[in-house]
Amino acid sequence: MARYFMNLAYLGRNFHGWQRQPNAISVQEKLETALSTVTRTEVAVTGAGRTDAGVNASTMIAHFDLPEANADEVKLVRAINAIIGPDIALQWIRKVHHDAHARFDATSRTYHYYAHTDRNPFAGGLSWQAPATLDFEAMNHAAAILMEISDFTSFAKLHTDAKTNICNVTTARWRRPMPGERVPGAATWIFEITADRFLRNMVRAIVGTLVDVGRGKIDEKEFREIIERKDRCAAGTSMPGEPLFLHNITYPYIK
Repeated sequence: MARYFMNLAYLGRNFHGWQRQPNAISVQEKLETALSTVTRTEVAVTGAGRTDAGVNASTMIAHFDLPEANADEVKLVRAINAIIGPDIALQWIRKVHHDAHARFDATSRTYHYYAHTDRNPFAGGLSWQAPATLDFEAMNHAAAILMEISDFTSFAKLHTDAKTNICNVTTARWRRPMPGERVPGAATWIFEITADRFLRNMVRAIVGTLVDVGRGKIDEKEFREIIERKDRCAAGTSMPGEPLFLHNITYPYIK
């Protein structure tokens, strides 16, 4: 068997998340069906992560195995894109070492949460309409605390199969789009967060709690106290999923 990595993007609003579900459509299911149809063999796909329902990916890396060691990668991409539907787009397929793993070998993942403050009918739900009075400077001061801690229990979805809530966050900031940077809809602000791993619902819970800081409901000290309580009920409301994008994934052997 030969192992292949694929790079894809998808619009999450019509999927019940990445992971295959018994009674709902998922990105993983669509990929496995398309790959199995094109290759005429049963194919299982393993993703670098599990995005929640409605969440998008500008970049998702996944791996699969084929009995054919010299598959035509370009033709395979073209054939899958022809049948998979408009909400998923494959960028490339690449043969990798037989024990390369899309999930376990990833060294970091970056998410973007998009927001805008001016009313705009073209946002399309892919950017959150933020209050014009939201204090992004205060939110950035609070966000910096996330790089000082490791236990993210306060932002973790309850009753999951996660064995630990420890994550190493290396970037956490609100910023403006850079010149030439492509952003969805009407986005004028980006919450950018990078870590070695993420918990279910973690980014949306963090953004919701930072928004409480920006609205003046809590201050930086109270934000830190919420983290120290290790209680999801103490943190803010989970934000809508559609403005959230899995933006990038890094590997030591992929440039």
